[in-house]
Amino acid sequence: MSDHGTTGTAGDEARAEAVRDAWARIDAWMCAHAPDSYEVLAPPADPAAVEAAQAELGVRFPADLLASLACHDGLRHWANCLPLRPPEPVARIVDHWQMCVEIDEDNRADEDEPEPEGEEPWWHPQWIPWAQSDGDAQIIDMRPGPHQGRLGMAYHDDCGVFADGWPSLAAYLTEVAEVLEKGGAVGGTWVPYLTTEGELWWSLKGETQLNGEPLTPAPAPSAGS
Repeated sequence: MSDHGTTGTAGDEARAEAVRDAWARIDAWMCAHAPDSYEVLAPPADPAAVEAAQAELGVRFPADLLASLACHDGLRHWANCLPLRPPEPVARIVDHWQMCVEIDEDNRADEDEPEPEGEEPWWHPQWIPWAQSDGDAQIIDMRPGPHQGRLGMAYHDDCGVFADGWPSLAAYLTEVAEVLEKGGAVGGTWVPYLTTEGELWWSLKGETQLNGEPLTPAPAPSAGS
């Protein structure tokens, strides 16, 4: 079991503080411009549930995920209030991880050939599915090594992908906060809009309609500052 994610190192505390700051900025933006979306954010996770989840996965959560769960235990219900995938409550992180581990074990039992060298697997037990929708998870890679803590995607019908991810959850959430406050696109791809109902909605550049209704560019009050 990796000790990465325990508090006590300067790097861990810096990432945790970055997450707390990012969520504070995201929360403030939502309160001002998309209050219904803010109401979707769940309250902090139960620390005992977080500890139990780490024991179940056999993986220590990184400091930035612990900090994020201490801000919001995912969402109260599905909403498109973060790019890529909505964050999961800790209980559903465990559920999705268990499901993927079981499917992967069944698939491996049915396959004789090993995975090609250099390719990512379909699933790895040291991946944490911190955000998920329709079976596709945004994962935190906790395998030991220089890339530990990075974000990638684990698609239900493909192998894991890290090429267009972020070096950490802290880096990702900080970029989300920056784009909401100052404009731009997360990962150069995802742009924030407001729906006709006033909810935050992330869409690809140039996609300015949702179910035939117009999407309004989200206000960036600090743009140019």
